[in-house]
Amino acid sequence: MHDNLTTPAGQNSVGCAQHVGHQGAVFWLTGLSGSGKSTLAIALQAALTQQGFSCYVLDGDQLRRGLNANLGFSAQDRTENIRRVGEVAALFADAGLICISACISPYQVDRARARSACAHAFHEIHIAASLDTCEVRDTKGLYKKARSGELLEFTGVSAPYEVPTAPQLRIDTDRESIEESSRRLLAYAIEQLAV
Repeated sequence: MHDNLTTPAGQNSVGCAQHVGHQGAVFWLTGLSGSGKSTLAIALQAALTQQGFSCYVLDGDQLRRGLNANLGFSAQDRTENIRRVGEVAALFADAGLICISACISPYQVDRARARSACAHAFHEIHIAASLDTCEVRDTKGLYKKARSGELLEFTGVSAPYEVPTAPQLRIDTDRESIEESSRRLLAYAIEQLAV
């Protein structure tokens, strides 16, 4: 029987990193619904995987249907949602994976908590777009429902979004094409992973 079955978080990272060939990291994409987080996260995952990195995307919508299905959209539930995502992202990074989180994560304190949960490199990336742009891109009709009062506690309309004050990278999808944004995000990630 092994004595190390209950090793603390972070203790397994050396062996895992050797197995996958690189250290783990978290790229935390935050922004309004419709800003381009999921699109950019998936593009980053594909590009990094092609270059030999082991990656996984934690998408806010998918997590809300599974791991966080029991949570609503009150301030307390949003905080718990991001706490869980931050802990899961930290576990992926501890395993030597590149974790790409694509969650609105509207509160600065919750993003800071996610950063503190991660013993590995954590990169806060603000995917910025105006509310008008996000509403135009809204294929799910969420903003329309929020404006009509059908959808309560909706970030940017009836609930706040605290813009990151010092993100490691800001990508303005109002002004850049998805291709330009993807190239900038990939270049940043490659630069950070080479350190």
